[in-house]
Amino acid sequence: MHRIAVVGATGSGKTTLAKMLSERLGIPHVETDAIYWGKNWTPISIEIFRQRMDAATQGDRWVIDGNYSKVRDLVWGRADTLVWLDYPFWLVLWRLLGRTVPRVFSGEELWNGNRETLGAAFFSRDSLFAWLLQSYPRQKRTYPLIVQQLEYAHLEFIRLKSPAQANRWLLKLSSAPCEYGSSYDF
Repeated sequence: MHRIAVVGATGSGKTTLAKMLSERLGIPHVETDAIYWGKNWTPISIEIFRQRMDAATQGDRWVIDGNYSKVRDLVWGRADTLVWLDYPFWLVLWRLLGRTVPRVFSGEELWNGNRETLGAAFFSRDSLFAWLLQSYPRQKRTYPLIVQQLEYAHLEFIRLKSPAQANRWLLKLSSAPCEYGSSYDF
């Protein structure tokens, strides 16, 4: 495991797990949202996004979190391991709520000066909660099919179905290379 892509529903804990992997394995962490979102929640152009993700995935060792289909070919194509946080909907919703509310009230900066606001978080059509409702069923349906495609046959596929499984998996990791089969489902 040298080039790891961490995917999952919004709010599932992708960034948290990716940071833990980065620290445990001593490899750089790349947060895709920090690359994609410019000031005032303005997405960068697809061309620049792909250029930056191309540069981020050139190295021999990295862990990247994010689900952006616009760069899936770069990230998944260059990754050797795909970790899918496939948690139950109610848990992801609860985690998203537990993450968003404190950020709204603290005014914590996420990336590039962006902060979550009450209106955008809960009352906007671009709300992460609306996005979760749209994207969660699609990911559940499509991820198992996508990883079976020939261009991703090289990936070690690790599907974690609960935080407890993720914690057990993390405990087993060390700085030594992992030897798993082509699919590892806790």
